[in-house]
Amino acid sequence: LTNFQSGMVGLVTGGASGLGRATVERLVQSGASAVILDLPSSDGQALASSLGERCAFAPADVTSEADVQSAVSLAREKFGKLDLAVNCAGIAVAVKTYNVKKDVPHNLEDFQRVINVNIAGTFNVIRLAAGAMGKNEPDADGHRGCIINTASVAAFDGQVGQAAYSASKGGIVGMTLPIARDLAPMGIRVITIAPGLFSTPLLAGLPEKVRSFLARQVPFPSRLGDPAEFAHLVTSLAENPMINGEVIRLDGAIRMQP
Repeated sequence: LTNFQSGMVGLVTGGASGLGRATVERLVQSGASAVILDLPSSDGQALASSLGERCAFAPADVTSEADVQSAVSLAREKFGKLDLAVNCAGIAVAVKTYNVKKDVPHNLEDFQRVINVNIAGTFNVIRLAAGAMGKNEPDADGHRGCIINTASVAAFDGQVGQAAYSASKGGIVGMTLPIARDLAPMGIRVITIAPGLFSTPLLAGLPEKVRSFLARQVPFPSRLGDPAEFAHLVTSLAENPMINGEVIRLDGAIRMQP
């Protein structure tokens, strides 16, 4: 198999931190170029500068058509094309559907915001990245590009308080196959990774005691995942042309308890 990364151009949302940042770093270290798509308030600019000329920052909100379109355009202007899009941007809230003690239902705006960023934001990036990838010259296999999304094991084993987050990740899982089918004639693959517990800013907010408790729930290896391991799977998927329309759990065999 060809080493797909060298000379490849990737766009990574949420690329300034966590899983996205590890992915950007691995792409650049592999000889690829990367565009970091992240919020203007993120560390995207500093990260891009530190990684050198094969990395650029596109300040953007994934839910904005204009922002994402300009990030896709930046990839083509600066690096000549777009081969890979990796969706790592995501948010979470942890609230019960109904709080009996306080006698209040889950805030609807909070639910809608998680759905909007995680599902519509992911879809916005997919639909606009696909347009750019469709302009690539196909390889001998007819392959023009690859899109990798991030769901979560919460899509399958959602815990108490995860109604919004699980629904949003289940939405990403559910659209993987139909989008792979939609984009098949263009030679664009669509794959979703469902990570378990990873050591990212989303988890860093938790107390150390809670983090070590969570780590012990992972059968093997019994620890939190390293974002570099997520990045490793991204490049493996990009290199293997037969993987398409699939959701892959990357989780040390964990099944979340209620």
